[in-house]
Amino acid sequence: MKQAFLFILSSLSCLVVHSQSPTLKSGSIKRFENFNSKFVKPRTVDVWLPEDYTSTKKYAVLYMHDGQMLFDSTTTWNKQEWGVDETVGDLLKTKKVKKCIVVGIWNTNIRHSEYFPQKPFESLPKNYRDSLVAYAKRNPETSLFSAPVQSDQYLKFLVTELKPFIDSAFSTKPDQKNTFIAGSSMGGLISIYALCEYPDTFGGAACLSTHWPGIFTVENNPIPMAFQAYLQASFPNPQTHKIYFDYGTETLDALYEPLQLKVDEVMKQKRYTHKTWVTKKFTGADHSEKAWRERLDIPVTFLLGK
Repeated sequence: MKQAFLFILSSLSCLVVHSQSPTLKSGSIKRFENFNSKFVKPRTVDVWLPEDYTSTKKYAVLYMHDGQMLFDSTTTWNKQEWGVDETVGDLLKTKKVKKCIVVGIWNTNIRHSEYFPQKPFESLPKNYRDSLVAYAKRNPETSLFSAPVQSDQYLKFLVTELKPFIDSAFSTKPDQKNTFIAGSSMGGLISIYALCEYPDTFGGAACLSTHWPGIFTVENNPIPMAFQAYLQASFPNPQTHKIYFDYGTETLDALYEPLQLKVDEVMKQKRYTHKTWVTKKFTGADHSEKAWRERLDIPVTFLLGK
């Protein structure tokens, strides 16, 4: 129950909205409130720029989900943050990664429906899908399936609306080799889905504490197998894409290891090697921004390392 409660709170984090710009330890934020879309609900987008950002240089771009949780713990629902400005700022100062900016995309009150990979969901038996929706209607406090699954629409927003805006408004390297995506939990699912659906747009994905169950239980749950089947058919070229997975062992992360190991088998079958794929286990780590903050430097370095 505690695991489910934490996941529910995380899913509802978008309900706590603060219009003031976050307090940063490094760099600056350009905030775009109510960024409009013909595909999904409007939302806030934060663009983090390093301290030495200049339009005379070009920058790689890291897109990150759950944008309101990335920079300032004083404005988040659980008083935790990823510490993106500190971590990426330090990596840039020590020249461990190439020059980059970070785009933090805020979630909305239908986070679960926007982040749940749509093609795997639609591959599930109809009676099972119907049962998930019926359960959600009977138990609205879960925030699961509170709207029709619409991750394909969310990715269209990302790729055809947000990315062109970012590339026009900032001095970026817009090519696939310099465009990356990252998130945790459901954000991990939508990140790997984005890489598979748009391999010509994204060169790599970082998926922390990926929520392979999709719901709160693994018993009699066909969702992980649906994800595995989708990945088997859809993983992009292992020579031109980088993929990072990880998981902890406490709270909700305690569910993930056997499911991640099955995904790892698919990675091996698709001939990913240590040069383009990493899966890491963090013993004792739980399902929280605090835990992701402590290891964020690893996936960022893996994706953007020189």
